[in-house]
Amino acid sequence: MKKNLVKELLMENKVALGTWLALGSPIVAEIISSIGFDWVVIDTEHASIDIETTQSMIQAMSGTATVPMVRVSWNDPALIKRALDAGAYGLVIPMVNTKEEAARAVQASRYPPMGIRSYGGPRVRLYGGDDYFCHANEEIALIVQIEHITAVENIDEILSVEGVDAFFIGPMDLAASMGIKLRLDNPDPRFNEAVDKALEAGKKHNVPGGIFVSGPEAANQRISQGFRLVSLSSDDYFLANAVSAAFNNVLKVRDKE
Repeated sequence: MKKNLVKELLMENKVALGTWLALGSPIVAEIISSIGFDWVVIDTEHASIDIETTQSMIQAMSGTATVPMVRVSWNDPALIKRALDAGAYGLVIPMVNTKEEAARAVQASRYPPMGIRSYGGPRVRLYGGDDYFCHANEEIALIVQIEHITAVENIDEILSVEGVDAFFIGPMDLAASMGIKLRLDNPDPRFNEAVDKALEAGKKHNVPGGIFVSGPEAANQRISQGFRLVSLSSDDYFLANAVSAAFNNVLKVRDKE
């Protein structure tokens, strides 16, 4: 089975830089993964992406070194199993607020005797190799999302669960659960106190932390802070920002005519 380069980077305490895919386009997935990101997450929680499209997006990335990961829509063994069978080398599990929920996610992502994932799927040997079933438990990355103040309060217990490879802070939902104004790179001191608590717990349990940021400057700041799984925006933001910049630059010239 081919190695999970993201897990290797994290185990070496190196930064794994990635982005999120929300547009549901295989060609966009191929373009983004060809740029050189260490990983991408296909977002099936909030984007309108079904399992067939997810599989096609992962297949479109197969010619690159970028590690395909999937955020499932909920902490459900059936959803986790289908994402892995489609080709995901990593999973992002939303709204993990307790130790028990973290343990449930780990169980669903591992084959027996470590977990309850069932054997099957036509793709696993194609993308993982003939020995996939022997090594999948070692190579699949399990990432829990810390996106509620309850999760921050339980962070020590959550990150003590064996098999949790990393955590990822969802800044919008975390802020919402605290009654704080929603924004990326949130400057509210209460938000940053919660982020610091999660990051310190990660260092204590040797579980690297991740976070979604708005752009390169914020990414560099989070890396300096100690985050090792950093998401640089998303495909829809990249598209909107590039189109907006081009349109407005031409509009300025046109309006002077």
